[in-house]
Amino acid sequence: MGRNHKNLNNNLEEIRKSVGMTQLQLSESADVSRKSINAIENGIYVPSTVLALKIAKTLGCKVEDLFKLPKN
Repeated sequence: MGRNHKNLNNNLEEIRKSVGMTQLQLSESADVSRKSINAIENGIYVPSTVLALKIAKTLGCKVEDLFKLPKN
């Protein structure tokens, strides 16, 4: 599992790499900076709903595959 924000676990880096995309390619497709993708993957930034949906669509998966709430 990727590095996680305290309020969100994410698998973005793992899924992005599994489809053979670079951070730059994903950022261009989602219309954000590469630094934004990097910050999400490193658990520094939680994406908006719109951005999460764009990323999931680009990677061919569900938002729930990318991001999950931590188990309490």
